[in-house]
Amino acid sequence: MIDIGGSKRARRSYSLDDIAVVPSRRTRGIETVDLRWQIDALNFDFPLIAAPMDSVMSPKLAIEFGKLGGLGVINLEGLWTRYEDPQPLFDELAEIKDQLTATKRMQELYSEPIKSELIVERMREIRAADVPVAGSLSPRNAREYADAVQNSGADFFVIRGTAVSAEHVCSASEPLDLRKFIYELDVPVIVGGCASYKTALHLMRTGAAGVLVGFGGGAASANKQVLGIQVPMASAIAEVTEARRDYMDESGGRYVHVIADGGMGHSGDIVKAFACGADAAMIGSPLARASEAPGKGWHWGQEAWHESLPRGRRVHFDQVGTLEEIIHGPSRVPDGTMNVVGALRRALATTGYTDVKSFQRIDVIANSH
Repeated sequence: MIDIGGSKRARRSYSLDDIAVVPSRRTRGIETVDLRWQIDALNFDFPLIAAPMDSVMSPKLAIEFGKLGGLGVINLEGLWTRYEDPQPLFDELAEIKDQLTATKRMQELYSEPIKSELIVERMREIRAADVPVAGSLSPRNAREYADAVQNSGADFFVIRGTAVSAEHVCSASEPLDLRKFIYELDVPVIVGGCASYKTALHLMRTGAAGVLVGFGGGAASANKQVLGIQVPMASAIAEVTEARRDYMDESGGRYVHVIADGGMGHSGDIVKAFACGADAAMIGSPLARASEAPGKGWHWGQEAWHESLPRGRRVHFDQVGTLEEIIHGPSRVPDGTMNVVGALRRALATTGYTDVKSFQRIDVIANSH
């Protein structure tokens, strides 16, 4: 702890930019690295989840991401569940360069009610392609549309918000008790975000299969400016990993997956998230650079179109290649924005590890503040 002044003290914390991994005495051939990831009953070729953000995930892109070996999550509060054919709206937004005009137009577009039948239709479209199916709702809408998610045959139900607690207390409606809510569901739940040991422990006790660390959004979020909330990801992941260890002791061995969410714009950031203890990474901005991304290079999070307090801005990325090239390469750029799975595999081989679980034990160094 450090003194800020007077009666206020603070903990020192670190972002992913503040740390680096330390190579060991051994290196390995890249062909020896196994990146397969299992959560609940499903297996994936690599531990990456496509973030449920309209700018990067459509039903078509979720299918393609699944065929590449990962888990694509569709935003069930986005344009795809509000309009039968939202593609012209994405095209319209891509043409708007002014930030204020874009925010106002997004608020108008997202004021259209969510339709349960479209939730089922979009999820079943993904199911028909024989890839894993996952959809995301915020805590305030999770109860209302839970039946639609279950009826669609989802493999995972993601409950994702800026800051999620085990019980949301609200005077305007019945509070969402996650422990009871998750117990009553027939589908595994991934829930977050969180950034502290205590919150993570409470979320793990709800019965969730995975906990999201961070508040998502990364480059597209402005929570620090508007709400004063920020997550130094390296410290947050390490804290939640510690909570997972203690929860395993408490529960008699039940393993909850720690999933880093946000602040990972390059492959090196993803590598460092795993080094801090993450089992998987939920990525958004790397996928915004794909030529097929619905946002056409523009990237925004769910906070960007809030009806009364928008707190995220659209950002623009150069589209550097196809989704397959972003994930598996080959890369044509030297900055870690393409072939992110190849970079993760190379990092493990260079530091002498053959799988992510063992890589979590690697030494890291922190830059001095």
